[in-house]
Amino acid sequence: MALRNAILAALADGEFSGYDLAKSFDAAVANFWSATPQQLYRELERLDAQGLVRARLVEQQRRPNKRLFSLTDAGRAALWEFTARTPRPTAIRDELLVQVEAVDLGDAAGVRSHLQARLAAARGKLQDYERSRARLLDGRTEEEYVAGERRLGPYLTLARGLAFERENIRWYAFALRVLADRHRARGVADA
Repeated sequence: MALRNAILAALADGEFSGYDLAKSFDAAVANFWSATPQQLYRELERLDAQGLVRARLVEQQRRPNKRLFSLTDAGRAALWEFTARTPRPTAIRDELLVQVEAVDLGDAAGVRSHLQARLAAARGKLQDYERSRARLLDGRTEEEYVAGERRLGPYLTLARGLAFERENIRWYAFALRVLADRHRARGVADA
């Protein structure tokens, strides 16, 4: 998937500045796609040049002027074409998993430390996603939200992000427990 498609999907809710789009990416799209602000700005320029988004200059008095981006009809058509296409299968490319694969021949303490850091990060991300879910629901039940909301895509992708981080937390804790048990067992055997 190209970054362009993630940006087009993010702009489906309306007009955003590059700054607001970057914040939106961190809050909503980050559970399935990541990009640096520099990558977003470069891609917005390309999308504007291709006619898929329109940029509108907003003059401000006490702050620098800003450009607001919105989808064009061509951008909506590109998004339609993208959603009609069969997506590529998901592939995991995770350097930490390679380290775990090699843990018996490498720095086991270092790998455990990396797992602990990822566990902490996943817990933080899960909290962020749970706050986002609470904001989206705004006191409604999931059933009320689903029945009355115009766009369900953001909620469904957020639900996937929640499930993903919960599974990450479960697996990191499992891997740490197994490695700790092995370490204790070997420590006793070595004594």
